[in-house]
Amino acid sequence: MEWLIWAVLAAFFAGLTAVLAKAGVAGVDSNLATAIRTAVVLVLSWGIVLCTVPLQRLAELERKTWVFLVLSGIATGLSWLCYFRALQLGEVSRVAPIDKLGMVFAVIFAVLFLRERLSGLQTAGVAFIVIGAIALSWSGGK
Repeated sequence: MEWLIWAVLAAFFAGLTAVLAKAGVAGVDSNLATAIRTAVVLVLSWGIVLCTVPLQRLAELERKTWVFLVLSGIATGLSWLCYFRALQLGEVSRVAPIDKLGMVFAVIFAVLFLRERLSGLQTAGVAFIVIGAIALSWSGGK
């Protein structure tokens, strides 16, 4: 169950990120704002690695690992660029729920590419996420 603690912390920080990013992107090009955020993430993550992981582990990584991590990094960068532009144009309360549909795509990709299986309850949960995101994003607001 340790994964649950980390997942809740990730959700908490993602929620905080949305509000802070909206405040930070006001009056700034969204791509510049993304670059600044990315630089901070880069420094923070490498600082943590340098304090906790022996550097020889870097040389031990397999080619497949590099390929998938690089592709994941590209996907993350594109996601952040799109997210910051959406925040610049829309309200957090409408943008964030649609952004969280990434969970739905993750589940779909896990089923298609990783051969994970979903229970009926999990499938219903995915459907509720979609319904909730649409309801939150398209109700009220400007």
